[in-house]
Amino acid sequence: MMEIVKADPQHVHGIIDVCVAGYWATYGETHSKEYIERVINVFYNPERVLTEVTFTDRNWGGYFVALDGGEVVGAGGGGMIGETAGEVFVLYLKPGRRNEGIGTLLLNAITKQHKEEFGATEQWVSVQKGNAKGIPFYEARGFRFQQEQMGYENAEEENYVSLRYNRRLD
Repeated sequence: MMEIVKADPQHVHGIIDVCVAGYWATYGETHSKEYIERVINVFYNPERVLTEVTFTDRNWGGYFVALDGGEVVGAGGGGMIGETAGEVFVLYLKPGRRNEGIGTLLLNAITKQHKEEFGATEQWVSVQKGNAKGIPFYEARGFRFQQEQMGYENAEEENYVSLRYNRRLD
């Protein structure tokens, strides 16, 4: 049975496994190995994920995990980027678990937190240009393209682009 819960320290390695595998599955054919490894090393290392599971506030609401029989099969989280603007910072599923509604359940948990705990009236997400998994997912849930910006963790010679999406939360 699928369960969405706020992550705690016992979920750290599951979060890392899901995010690393999901990142490779999403960007393995569009981004360099060096870029992917750099992003993974920055965002999905045990020390950082443990901190992000144990310390939360308005700016980072913590991770939510999708558990299937106790196994982490999805992870996501977000926080506030303005007085009434929330953002989904991360949302990945274990490869092979797409199209089961898990991503929607995680997004719903993040959105509920943004609205009920933090008072968000709008929500943002950045999706790397060319992300054939994320772009249709967010567009199907009411996010609309707003602008392009340089991608996170670009090295000097890299030109990866993030697409900024927004939706109203009513």
